[in-house]
Amino acid sequence: MESATPVIVAIDGPSGTGKSSTSKAVAAQLGLSYLDTGAQYRAITWWMVNNGIDTDDPTAIAAAAGKPEIVSGTDPQGPTITVDGVDVAGPIRTQEVTSKVSAVSAVPEVRARITELQRSIAASAAHGIVVEGRDIGTTVLPDAHLKIFLTASPEARAARRSGELKGVDVHSTREALIKRDAADSSRKTSPLAKADDAVEVDTTELTLAQVIECVVTLVEEKRAGK
Repeated sequence: MESATPVIVAIDGPSGTGKSSTSKAVAAQLGLSYLDTGAQYRAITWWMVNNGIDTDDPTAIAAAAGKPEIVSGTDPQGPTITVDGVDVAGPIRTQEVTSKVSAVSAVPEVRARITELQRSIAASAAHGIVVEGRDIGTTVLPDAHLKIFLTASPEARAARRSGELKGVDVHSTREALIKRDAADSSRKTSPLAKADDAVEVDTTELTLAQVIECVVTLVEEKRAGK
């Protein structure tokens, strides 16, 4: 890809819509950096659990929010994440962290801390960056050059999630996703929401390759000034 003006791409949407796979592939294809913001919230949640912070106590979470040092690598071919120098790419995907991340990430002090981190990473991406999450286009990077909101039916999302997590029941996965959506959409601070100027892409009937192709085209059009 020719060295064009750095482009900041915000990709939002609920779990199971293909955000991570799409974002990584698009960034790799276009020579952009990549940031998984969900991993940062998982990382701070992992730290809270590991350090005995009561994740049902927003005051305790708020008091500890500034303590862990979270570093995100932005290479889409091999994104990394460390907390206080420890590689947590595996541990943050456990069921324990997954079950607590919504509560931790709803605390305003946590969001303020992580949002600041995300903005600094985006600002320092020399060639541009694809940032994926739930509030990127609305809160973190409201001036992103391109905002995309991925959606899919709960059934499609549950099937994908169950495929990723071998041996997981599709029905219970669907129920968990709907519960997570409700928590993320209704929280007071930076809820999951589609930005007014975002392009919505429904991935229910699309293959991953088709979603990637669609997003790459949108980015290239934006770069070309269309």
